[in-house]
Amino acid sequence: MSEDERAIRELVDTWMRASMDGDLQTVLDLMCEDVIFMTPGRPPFGKSEFAADSRSMQKMQLQGRADIRECQVNGDWAYLRNYLSMTLTPEGGAPIALSGWTLTILRKEADGKWRLARDANFVAKDEAAIV
Repeated sequence: MSEDERAIRELVDTWMRASMDGDLQTVLDLMCEDVIFMTPGRPPFGKSEFAADSRSMQKMQLQGRADIRECQVNGDWAYLRNYLSMTLTPEGGAPIALSGWTLTILRKEADGKWRLARDANFVAKDEAAIV
């Protein structure tokens, strides 16, 4: 495994850990300023919309895991194919299981750090499983 692939896998681990800890600033720091997210049922959105969505979910408990199935690095660009499984539990509510694929493009920026540049996320309700 190359040093770049190791750094990308660590980014994903950091993202998941920070998300479960409610550490939004750490997650935002893992994104390029011009990041674009693509999800079903809504137009593409950027970093500020991601932050607002995350803040609106502050009272939800998140558990989850990422299973990187493919990671390819080409210079200062990389992509990864990832399967996410997670459970969101609203305060005082029943857990909601979610799972699905993501296809993520990452960019190594001038400071030498990999950051998320584009993300196509197909995570949806999963009635069959709770993480």
